[in-house]
Amino acid sequence: MAQETGSKEAAKILVVDDVDSNRFVLRDIIQEMGCQPVLTENGAQALKMVGRLQPQLIILDVAMPEMDGYEVCKLLKENPETRDIPIIFISAFDDPSDVVRGFDLGGEDYITKPFIPKVVKARLQLHLKLYDANRELIEMNRRLQSSVEAQLHQLELEKKNVLYALIRVARENACYDENHMERLCYNCRILAEAMQLSAEYGHLISDAYIDTIELAAPLCDLGNVAIPTELLQKRESLSPEDMEEIRAHVTIGARILQDIMDTGDYNDFLQMSLDIVQYHHENWNGSGYPSGKAGEEIPLSAQIVSVVSAYCAMTENRTYRDSYHIGETLTMMEADAGKKFNPGIFGILRKIYRQLH
Repeated sequence: MAQETGSKEAAKILVVDDVDSNRFVLRDIIQEMGCQPVLTENGAQALKMVGRLQPQLIILDVAMPEMDGYEVCKLLKENPETRDIPIIFISAFDDPSDVVRGFDLGGEDYITKPFIPKVVKARLQLHLKLYDANRELIEMNRRLQSSVEAQLHQLELEKKNVLYALIRVARENACYDENHMERLCYNCRILAEAMQLSAEYGHLISDAYIDTIELAAPLCDLGNVAIPTELLQKRESLSPEDMEEIRAHVTIGARILQDIMDTGDYNDFLQMSLDIVQYHHENWNGSGYPSGKAGEEIPLSAQIVSVVSAYCAMTENRTYRDSYHIGETLTMMEADAGKKFNPGIFGILRKIYRQLH
C-alpha cells in the first residue's frame, strides 16, 4: 500500500510552505491517503526536522522567504543521511526553466499551483511506491552483498584449511616439533607487534598486517609437501644434489599459491603467503635463494619469517641434532645479522626474545 513503507506505520510526508492555505490543503490530501502529514513554514525549520523525522517524502515550496526551495533541496541532497528522500517541488511558476532547475537539483517531481487534489494524490502515491521499491531494492542488495561476503569468507576459510592441512603434512615429513607451527605463528606476531612500535617500521606495519602474518607465516615451508620424506629426515650430510632438491620447496610452494591466485582469488593473506614462501630463504647480503634478492628487495614479511623461523628451528629438536640453548641461538644469529638477516629486525627480536615461545 502507498501509505506503508516496509512497516505498519503510516508514511510521513513533510510539507514545507510559508502559505497557510497551501499547507492545509496538502494536509487534507495526505490524511485522505492514510499518511501522516508534518507541516513546516520555512526551509530552516524543515532542515532541523528532517533528520529527526526521516520522512518518506518531502513536498517543498519553491518561493519562500530567506531560504527558497531550491536551496533547501540542494542542502538535503548534499547530506548522505537525507539525499535519498524524494522531493516534490510545488510552485506557482510553470516556466520550463524553473521545472528543469528543480530536476537538476535532484527533485523527483514538480507540481504547479493551484492544486488539483486528484493529481496531487496520484503523484504522491506514485512517489511513495517508488520510495518503497527503492528501499526494498537497497535491502535486497544489502542481503545479497552479505550473502556473497559470507560465501567468499567461507571459501577463503576452506582454502586456508586446505593449505594448513598441506603444511601439517610438510611439517610431519620434516619431523618438526609438534608445536612448530604454533610457535612460528605466535613469534611472528610478537616480533611484528614490536616492529610496529619502532620508528623504522611503525609506518609499514598495521594491525591487519600483524593478523595476516600470523596466519601466513606457517606456510613458509608449504613446498616440503612435495619433497621426499627420507630426504627431509636425512641424518647424514646433504650432497649438493640433495640441497638442490630441498631448495626446490620454495618454488613448489609458490606455484601452489600462484595457482590459487590465478583462479581470480586475490587477497592480502594469499599475497603475503606467496611472498613468504618464495623469499624466506633469501639472505640480507644477497647470497640466498631462489632469486638472490638482497636488502629491502626482500619483502618485509619474508624478512620477518626468515628471522623467526631460524630462531624457532634452532631452539627445537631436529632428527640430526638437539635444540640449542636460547643464549647460543642468539649468539649464532647475531653473527649472521647483516648476512642472512636484516640486522634491524634481528635487533628488535633480540630485545624482545623473552616474550617469544
